Amino acid sequence: MEAVVIVIVYGLGLLAARLALPSLVGYLAGGLLLSLLGVVSTPLLERIAGVGVLLLLFTIGLTLNLSGLFRREVAGVGGLHLLLVVPLLGMALWWAGASADPVVLLLLAVALANPSTVLLGKILEQKRELLSLHGRLAIGISVLQDLASLGLLVLVGMQHPSPWAWLLFGFPLLRPVAGWVLARSRQDELVLLFGLALALGGAELAGRVGLAPELGALFTGAALARHPKVEELSQMLWSLRESFLVAFFVKVGLGGVPSLGSLLLGLGLVALLPLKAALLFALLLRCGLRARTSFLATVGLATYSEFTLVAAAIAQERGLLAAEWGVVLAVAVALSIALAAPLNWAAHSLYIRLERMLVRFELAGKHPDTEPTRLDGAAWLIAGMGRTGGAAYRYLAAQGEGVLGLDSDPEKIELHQAKGRRVAYGDAEDPELWEHLDLSALKGILLTMPELEAKLQALRHIRRKGYKGLVAATTFHREEDPLVEQAGATLVFRPFAEAGERLGERVLEAVTLEDALKPTAGAVGEKPETDEGSEDVRA
Repeated sequence: MEAVVIVIVYGLGLLAARLALPSLVGYLAGGLLLSLLGVVSTPLLERIAGVGVLLLLFTIGLTLNLSGLFRREVAGVGGLHLLLVVPLLGMALWWAGASADPVVLLLLAVALANPSTVLLGKILEQKRELLSLHGRLAIGISVLQDLASLGLLVLVGMQHPSPWAWLLFGFPLLRPVAGWVLARSRQDELVLLFGLALALGGAELAGRVGLAPELGALFTGAALARHPKVEELSQMLWSLRESFLVAFFVKVGLGGVPSLGSLLLGLGLVALLPLKAALLFALLLRCGLRARTSFLATVGLATYSEFTLVAAAIAQERGLLAAEWGVVLAVAVALSIALAAPLNWAAHSLYIRLERMLVRFELAGKHPDTEPTRLDGAAWLIAGMGRTGGAAYRYLAAQGEGVLGLDSDPEKIELHQAKGRRVAYGDAEDPELWEHLDLSALKGILLTMPELEAKLQALRHIRRKGYKGLVAATTFHREEDPLVEQAGATLVFRPFAEAGERLGERVLEAVTLEDALKPTAGAVGEKPETDEGSEDVRA
């Protein structure tokens, strides 16, 4: 039976990828199809799905800056959004007959106000936008609202943490010890095992003190954030986590075939999502953010959270919620995730279509995510200041060339600026960036962002602007080369492949040089040749 399940899920995941949709949409559809065939979730599937969620939240924690939760755009917007949305959702639940108990209505409304941190983290990471400004804002708001839901569970007495629960907030104090062990885990399998031990151990500890295990995994990862080996640890966990997360999305789809009434009520809750999203978009704009940043963050947060299912299960265990409403909420959560996945994937394209309408709502004045409109004498523009972009910047600057770097990661920008480099906020996928920049004086543009779609979008905007100069773009797979060339790149560079070729070239140069330096006949230290017929004297 397991083989049949895997084949069905794989087939639908492959179909979704062929249709340019995230594969997780196929996994959700696979779960629904299996449910229609009478397949039910098993304890093994539940356990695998749970571990996948823990690993995802642990790796999100590795990139999380806990101090960022107290920024105005996160704490202010996230908190105010809850205050506005919860009464609306509570009234909708009361009107639909979910419960007459105000505590239950409050609990479910707060849970529904939360977005799906799992889906958000998964898509942002796949799009390489987890560290972008809108990615950081979305993750911060999502985590903040999750914490609010957990706090409410404790407050109303539906979850009873032990007095030791506060120790969870002391996880960052373990950073020196955990970092010391991680630095000495030199083999790949040791790094993987250590990461698993941290993620599962933090989750287990949180569960033992009466808190959500997911919170323990998140905090454990955050304790190691910015460690030099964090990137290596994330890469080691990636394949394992992705495989386990398939089980999570299948499990969501396996929620059961709802009755017509449950389906209609679930669709009614999904219909409230645009209102929830519109309020969030308005709040982000009121914080002074540009329409583009606000829109991208809002699309990522326009879902219902899996936490809703946890809250519903607790209420059902206490006899405070009818079993039918557990199915209704499961339908709402599953449909919101299934609809949000392709919307998130197409968020940049959607914004381009809606840009003229959305920018009308921006506040006047300078925004914290304002992009440059002048090059100030720069001859080269580098979009994407990671390892490749940073190395290119250093080389061109060393040659006396004027260079301007752009990146959408605020922390990366601060790091480069602290080293005296000219690096500003800029998202290469944003058409407004290229529309306002005067590119005529540039010798060339380097696109070194990791995501292929980002480079293709940037190339189209640059060429549509009318720029005829050199545009170089990096690729990581040979099949990407014709795509970026068709989009307008005049020079394609594959860092990994060409680094290997350069290594081979230097090895041959070193061997040739070594051969040239070898002593030859007649060199110092060699015996002179004897005359013909003379005796060869040996020591």
